[in-house]
Amino acid sequence: MSRKIVIGGLLSLLLVAGLAVVTGTASAASLRLKYKTSATGGTADQVEPWFNLYNDSGSAVALSGVKIRYYFTADNAAQQYRFACSWAVVSCSTITGTFGNITDTSRYLEVGYTSGTLASGGSTSDMQLRFYRADWQTINQSDDYSFNPALTTYTDWSKVAVFLNGALVWGAPPTGGGVSPSPTPSPTPTSTGNAGVVFDDFAYTNSSDPAISAHHWTVRTNSGGPGVPGASWPASNVSFPVVGGTNKAMQLRAATDGSAGGTSQAEFLHQRKFLEGTYAARVKFADTPTTGPDGDNLVETFFTITPLAFDMDPNYSEQDFEYLPNGGWGVQGPIMYTTTWETYQNEPWNAVNVHTERVQSYNGWHDLVLQVANGECKYYIDGELFATHGGIYYPETVQSVNFNLWFISGGLAGSATPREYVEQVDWFYHAKNEVVAPATVTSRVNAYRTAGTSWVDTVPAT
Repeated sequence: MSRKIVIGGLLSLLLVAGLAVVTGTASAASLRLKYKTSATGGTADQVEPWFNLYNDSGSAVALSGVKIRYYFTADNAAQQYRFACSWAVVSCSTITGTFGNITDTSRYLEVGYTSGTLASGGSTSDMQLRFYRADWQTINQSDDYSFNPALTTYTDWSKVAVFLNGALVWGAPPTGGGVSPSPTPSPTPTSTGNAGVVFDDFAYTNSSDPAISAHHWTVRTNSGGPGVPGASWPASNVSFPVVGGTNKAMQLRAATDGSAGGTSQAEFLHQRKFLEGTYAARVKFADTPTTGPDGDNLVETFFTITPLAFDMDPNYSEQDFEYLPNGGWGVQGPIMYTTTWETYQNEPWNAVNVHTERVQSYNGWHDLVLQVANGECKYYIDGELFATHGGIYYPETVQSVNFNLWFISGGLAGSATPREYVEQVDWFYHAKNEVVAPATVTSRVNAYRTAGTSWVDTVPAT
């Protein structure tokens, strides 16, 4: 059976003539798309449509109202696909990619934007995008509607459609493919919080306090990654000192003498029952060790995670705040990363994620807030929006909440002198299915403390 998409007669004639079919106002129709591909084979490991969107109108266009559709034929009716942005001038962190069906095998990749403005006469410049089969098998793209192996330099291409605020403004979709794209999600209404909250002031005596497990936390003691192979994770590396004169904090300790056997790391994690809602913690990052020489590559973290069951597990997810005071992974520090993961494989390394980074010191206390709602993960530091990630990176399965402090493998400084680092967490707060502004999180935490409440958990186990 042929898998080619049939085009209506008039539309076919217009395409043969090289004319773009558009609707909408004259100003809206002035968006124009150039396309090229870096994967020209009829079969390929992944499809690589690269785009450059132009605004030929006399006014700026909000990119949040723009959707770009690349049409293709699925290899079978059950096949699933994954999107990734390799690089973009407008930043991959602002680009989303979702998939839709016209029929069982007639599909499209819909590319959108979380933010940004396209100036009059301007362009987005290079957007290097790709998608691949979820099982990582070879893709047949020879009969894909939007694919053109001859276009290896940017060229106006009418077989990719552009919509502005739901109206088709560039291109000629295949039959059935001109339906207006789904609108940009509106903000989730703030609920009353009745879906449940977790608050912990970390008022524990030590790492063996029975209240820790009663409150569904675990002090890690098992070996394994991440970090230096052979490093230990002793319970004694988690403690609860008084900070600021009155309140206790959860403290993570990591120490090393430059050897695997002399390296220890720390992790404190909550049971898996979290998905959408607001996560927050007040965390003290450190740029230097408390004792000994500086220079080790280490990672100070607050994150949520669903475990990886197998390579490229589509149910894996992770949202990270990761601070590297001395750099690592080939970059100089201090640097803060927020990273949202779809999946990965370890050997050979292949990561499907999107990240935002900022090179500056975050030494000291900081309020970290993560909002997971409406298809977007929004990261805030001290009330300022740091990053917005969405698309395929949005989590789909329940996660645990984790704090850990670990050394990057291969990143230990060349010294045998013992040194230790600490990361402290003043409190943790989660509101299930509720979008809570950073300032409101602070108010709620202060209210718990004023009332003398050190722990609340009304989020049901999943």
